[in-house]
Parts: sequence; C-alpha cells; structure tokens
Amino acid sequence: MSVSEIVSRKGTMEIHFVHDAATGLRAFIAIDDTRLGPAVGGARFYAYATEDEAVHDVARLARGMTAKAALAGLAHGGGKAVLWGDARAIADRTAYIQAFARYVDVLGGRYLTSEDSGISTADLDIIRDVTPHCLGCSEAKGGSGDPSPFTALGVRRGIEAVAEVILDRNDLDGLHVAIQGVGAVGYHLAEELHALGCRLTVADVDAARAARAADELGAAVVPVDAIAAIACDVYAPCALGGAINDSTVGRLACRAVAGSANNQLATPEMGKILAARGIFYAPDYAINAGGLINVASEWKGYDREAARAKTLRIRETITDIAYRSRDAGRRPEEIADKMVAEILARAGSQPLVSTSAILARPAASRARDTAV
Repeated sequence: MSVSEIVSRKGTMEIHFVHDAATGLRAFIAIDDTRLGPAVGGARFYAYATEDEAVHDVARLARGMTAKAALAGLAHGGGKAVLWGDARAIADRTAYIQAFARYVDVLGGRYLTSEDSGISTADLDIIRDVTPHCLGCSEAKGGSGDPSPFTALGVRRGIEAVAEVILDRNDLDGLHVAIQGVGAVGYHLAEELHALGCRLTVADVDAARAARAADELGAAVVPVDAIAAIACDVYAPCALGGAINDSTVGRLACRAVAGSANNQLATPEMGKILAARGIFYAPDYAINAGGLINVASEWKGYDREAARAKTLRIRETITDIAYRSRDAGRRPEEIADKMVAEILARAGSQPLVSTSAILARPAASRARDTAV
C-alpha cells in the first residue's frame, strides 16, 4: 500500500519520509491532527521488517496520540516518528540522532518529538541541542526528566475509578492487581498500589525486576506466560502492546483490565470478547496519558504541580467512561472513541494538507520543502 493510500485510509494528515545519506537515517514522521494544537508524540527506534510495516505503525501510533491528547484535555494534536533501523548497527548514534533532529526542526514546531521505545532521555538531550521542538529531555536541559512516574500515577488513578464504578469499592486496600511487566512504569505503578494496600502479583521477562518487586513490595511472582490467568481484581498490562490477544483473552480471570501499555487489544475483536465475558477494559489511551501530560506541560513552561494535578484527573476520565459505558450498554473503548470525536469536532476543521517527503538535500532546499 502506498503512503498516500495509508494517509487516505487512516485519515492521517501528513506522513513525511526522512532520509539522511551521511548517517543512514531512515524515518517516518506522521502528523495526524493539529486541530487542538501542535502534534506531539514520541520517536520510536525499531528495526521494522518492511517499509510498509513502518508506515502503518507510524500512522497508527500518531492516531493514538491524537486520542490520548484530546481525552487528557491537552492543547495538542497527535504525531509520531519511527526511526527505521537496527540501533546496534548505527556507527555514530549521536550523528544519527542529530540528523533526525534537523528534520524535526524543518517542520517548524508543528510536530514536537519526545521519548518512545528505543529512544532515551540522553537521545532527547541531543535533539534539544539541535531543535527546541522536543519534549521530555533531562532536567539539566530544561526538561521534566523521566515521565514514567506520571504514567504510573495516572494508571493508579484509573484503577481507583475502576474500583469505584466496576468493583463497588471505596478504596484499594486489599485489591488484588496482577501486573504484567515491572519495568520503568510497571514498577512505579506497583509502588503506588502497594502504598495503598493492594495485593500484587507480578511477572517480567527480566527476573531481576520481578525479584525486586517481591523483595521490596511483597509481590508474588509468576512466569510471564501465567500472569494473564491469575485470578485477580485487576489485570494491568504494563509491557508491550497486544497483551489481550487470542491466546490470553480466554484465560483472563479478572474483573477489569487497566494498565499502562499502549495498544493493549491486539485486535478490535478482543474488546468485544472482554465485554461478552463481563470484563471492563479501561481504554489504554485514556488511562496511560500521565507521561504525555507531563512532557506536554513543558511546551509553555514546565509546572510540575500543574502536570500532577492534570494527571490526577485521569480518575475522572475513566469514571466518566465507565458510567457512560454502563448507561449506554456500549463497550468502554467505543465510548472513549466517541468522546474523542466530539472533542475534535468542537475544535473545527483540519488544515488542508497532504503527504510530503523530506529528502536528504542541502538545508536551504529542505527548508522550502513544505506540505501542500
């Protein structure tokens, strides 16, 4: 499928192809929507098998960022970048990241890049030295640092909403949560829940991470392939996407799914199966927006307390979705999608733009290359 066909089918506003011959950089930058403000979204460094896979992923991820920003009440649209390559094969990572930053700069602030899989805070510091259109760099560079605690805070607040509406509980004391993945976000979530009296079961591909949760938080540890089947109140996927799939959806023994991972439903059909089984699903882009809220707050001057206050309101968002879902007899992800559509409709119409390609040309000619 051509890039123009993907743009048309997915409704993505722009997809830019980036190539830098000197460093070998190949990347795609998608700007999905700018009705609410400049597009924001992380850069993902991944060795996609094909160009088609990379383009589909950047469009899909950018659309998810639009939804996440809208529900979080941010003055931003959605965007995403994928750096297509094997990080282990990059001869000069600094030069490679700088080349990507130059292309972000050419977009003039219509896309603000940040961290995603394969891109670190150190990489963002390199980007910040090249362009101001970067969020989430280190505090030394004027950024807000690691967003993981904010993501975890938002998920915890979402679980509080689930406990109230779905489980008819006033607090989390004694609530049993099974966490898949206790890395950066998952471990912070485990800490949040432990402090409120939750009983934890965890699994991680890294045995040391799971052991840390056991030693420090009293969590029970199970193998990765067993975590989905744990009888619990809430199952929290906090690792890679697609945790709810053909092999796991039938084994779930929880009342609700509420975690930090992106794209938790491997296919839309998974949401239907969850609903048929009476399992509430907290839409991932609604519950895991804390990290985005934090980095987006850098755009007009970082205020940590304001970012925390907005992250705390994720509880109200999930509560709203849960009540609307129950009252309308519709799946929560359908309700969340409808809420996003309403927010964007109130913002007005999209600017008239389409696909643009940014090639490795001298700076003066690159600067003239704009979407038409």
